[in-house]
Amino acid sequence: LVMPYAPFRAAAEELRYDIDRLDRRFNAGFEHACHRLTTLRRPGDAGIPFHLVRIDVAGNVTFRFNGSGLRIARYGGICPRWNIHTAFLTPGRVQTQLAETPDGGSWLCLARTVEEPAPHAAPGAIGLGCDASAARRVVYADGLDVANGPRVPIGVNCRLCSRTDCGQRVFRALDLTLSGQAAGPSD
Repeated sequence: LVMPYAPFRAAAEELRYDIDRLDRRFNAGFEHACHRLTTLRRPGDAGIPFHLVRIDVAGNVTFRFNGSGLRIARYGGICPRWNIHTAFLTPGRVQTQLAETPDGGSWLCLARTVEEPAPHAAPGAIGLGCDASAARRVVYADGLDVANGPRVPIGVNCRLCSRTDCGQRVFRALDLTLSGQAAGPSD
C-alpha cells in the first residue's frame, strides 16, 4: 500500500534508483526502500535485480536476500572486504564499491548505516547491490569507471573464499591451507 508496484518501479527508473529520493517520495525509510527494490521482479516489468544484506555492528548477518546472483553466505559473516563493514565509519552516508568475486563476477555494491526507531534495536548497515552490467542505471555509479575501474576483490566469507592472498582473512578456507595447497582429510 505504501509503495505500490507500478508507481514505485516507475519512480525507481526515473530517479535512477536513488534510494534517498525514493525514501522521500514514498515516505518509506532507507531500509524499506531498499527492501522494496529487491521485490521489483514482475515478469515483463522487472527492475534491476538487487541483492540485500543487513549486518549489525559486530558483523553478524541479520538479513540476507540474493536477488542479483551474488553468493551470500548462509552461515557466518560476510567478506570483511565488502564496503558494508566500513559503512559504520560514515553513518548515514551511502558508500559505493565496485567489487569482483573469485568467479569473475563484477558487482556495484552500496552500503549505508540504518538506525531502527525502536530504542532496544541495535544500529546496523545495509548492503544493496547489483551486477555491474546494470550499474549505469543506478545514480550511485556516476563517477565510477564501471567498465575499467579497479574492483575490490571480495569473497563469500573467509571459510568459502579461494583467495589466498587476502590480508583480511581471519579463517582458513575450508578447502585450502594457508599456503594455498589443497587441504587433506586430516586438515
